[in-house]
Amino acid sequence: MQNHQPVQSMSGLLFGVAYYPEYHLTDRVELDLDLMRDAGINVIRVGESVWSTWEPRDGEFDLEWLAPVLDSAHRRGIRVILGTPTYAVPPWLQVAHPEIAAERRTGERIPWGARQEVDFSHPVFRTHAERVIRAVIERYAGHPAVIGYQVDNEPGMELFHNDHVFEGFVQRLREQYGDVETLNREWGLTYWSHRLGDWSQLWRPDGNTFPQYDLAWRRYQAELTTEFISWQADLVREYRRPGQFVTTCLQYGRPALDDERLSRALDITAGNPYYGMQDHLDASLERPQLSHWTTTGVAALFRQADRMYASKQGRYLVTETNAQSIGHSDTNFPPYPGQLKQAAYTFISRGAAMIEYWHWHTLPYGIETYWGGVLPHSLEPGRVYAEVAEIGAELSKIGTTLDGFEPDADVAILWSNPSRFALQFSPPLRVGGAPDGESFERIVDAFHRGAVETGRQARLLHLDQAAELGAAALADRFPVLVAAGVYVTSDDELQLLRDYVSAGGHLIVGIRTGYADDEARARVEVAPPRLADLAGTRYEEYSNLDDEVAVVSESDELHLDGAAARLWIDGLIADDADVLARYEHPRFGDFPAVTSHAVGDGRVTVLGCVPNRALAGGIVRWAAGEGPGHELAGETASPVSVASGSLPGRRRVWFVFNWGWEPQVITIAADIADTVTGERLQTGTDVSLPAWSARTFVSQ
Repeated sequence: MQNHQPVQSMSGLLFGVAYYPEYHLTDRVELDLDLMRDAGINVIRVGESVWSTWEPRDGEFDLEWLAPVLDSAHRRGIRVILGTPTYAVPPWLQVAHPEIAAERRTGERIPWGARQEVDFSHPVFRTHAERVIRAVIERYAGHPAVIGYQVDNEPGMELFHNDHVFEGFVQRLREQYGDVETLNREWGLTYWSHRLGDWSQLWRPDGNTFPQYDLAWRRYQAELTTEFISWQADLVREYRRPGQFVTTCLQYGRPALDDERLSRALDITAGNPYYGMQDHLDASLERPQLSHWTTTGVAALFRQADRMYASKQGRYLVTETNAQSIGHSDTNFPPYPGQLKQAAYTFISRGAAMIEYWHWHTLPYGIETYWGGVLPHSLEPGRVYAEVAEIGAELSKIGTTLDGFEPDADVAILWSNPSRFALQFSPPLRVGGAPDGESFERIVDAFHRGAVETGRQARLLHLDQAAELGAAALADRFPVLVAAGVYVTSDDELQLLRDYVSAGGHLIVGIRTGYADDEARARVEVAPPRLADLAGTRYEEYSNLDDEVAVVSESDELHLDGAAARLWIDGLIADDADVLARYEHPRFGDFPAVTSHAVGDGRVTVLGCVPNRALAGGIVRWAAGEGPGHELAGETASPVSVASGSLPGRRRVWFVFNWGWEPQVITIAADIADTVTGERLQTGTDVSLPAWSARTFVSQ
């Protein structure tokens, strides 16, 4: 992408809401904006959901309805992020051009009546989309309230099976492989008599059984999403003023999304982290996940934050997150008092430069009638509004303190979208007796949770980003690196891991790492491929687990009380490695659970299972030691957690949380100041943490 520029409007923290005055039954813009100003809200997102309002009939535009909103916001010092409305098409376009409907299966169009039902790569759709984008952005790019643009909304929701999309896929394969004989060889199409004699013989994806085909198909779908957002971003950049940024809002579970590659087209990453509230944030409890697009638990909340930071390895915007109950009419779990503040500071502690709630007022109609906003259906300010106002007041006092903030990282964990795609098609894990389509996330999350729950901090790092750093810089910046579930790998990526160890890094290898090549073919090598010799450990067999298997330490340095293997075991064979832990089991006890081998100044540790929280925490604690988060109050125990980060000038910020009902106390081990009140606290001072609270401190 070209014409990128620094985001100049990110000084201080942005705090706001998605605002839909067009959804109100009466005109109350002035009252709403007064309430926002009084609550410390300094930014709103507008315009992204109403193409049929911008263009009520083909070629007939109404561009002035938003002007009073932007004018009134500007008078109050409230800034604006303007959205392009391309994810929700108007009825007239759907009726006039039914050919733009996306197909979830070949020949099966998605019925119209929701959103994102269209094939955004279709040329007819692009023509109309470009017209409305240009009209809206040209009209408002010069407005002094507008600081940036959100193009589209949560892209990558569907995998398109339309004819022209499939034709483009075949053309992409022709460009990549050259001829069908090469494709036959690379995909192993001798299997089940699938050898192609001509490109026209390639079958549709609906009945495909080849992992190699599916990975290519998923990569292509993600490329379509990236191209679409890049195209929109380039259109907007023709009109934007200096200092205005371009982003989109990501929902990270979308099937046609590679967040890292898409984010290269953006000035800043933005995401929509929704999470389970009430007891779903109680550190002492385990609760099931409410839906596929939310998370549950404290560690998972931090993981969402770390995923957003990872997209560009930089600060990001939260464009949507919970205000009240989030979900349909049967999902009503509004936050306990204090939880909104905890979530806001969680995201900020991991790099958020903006917290924006979805949305300002709870809607009286539509599928999202019970997705609660800051204001309830009555539109009268209540408890949630008061809590939002409290957060707004605190963030206003923090001001520019966090400019230049970078979250700390005690351990880096590799992320691989191709591995995520491949392990959705061929899941190694089973949960509830069924294949686990989130096998990759479950493997990675086990280690991430181990970091969070032992007071360590993790940096998620895409493989391409690790390669860009290079082995020496990677080892210097991240002395502990976890490669778990990194299933799809190129030879160069495995060589990077070898070079990282040679540069003095401590590599922790989890299950399935390196097992397949870049085509998702199982490598015909001793496992773990390309790493077995460095690890001093190999394996020949592996097994799913129906029940947890206890793991016991065989090292005085590794403390594993309550440790267990879950879901999977690799039958490790230690050749030159030290055995750090074993299974308590009549068969699996024959295999080490954890091995470690020193290689020059580096080290390779192999963990042959999906670890439970105690095992993952023990490994991370042993490997990473104490990090900068511990400088505030040493080791803390659940339900207290501490996150930290650095500021320019060698200053440090800490965020302290109490994830439970019982008040807690910590004794600080550094001279600090409260970032909100400015109160100075000396080493040895006790700091109280009421139920469901969050506090922030900066080094003196």
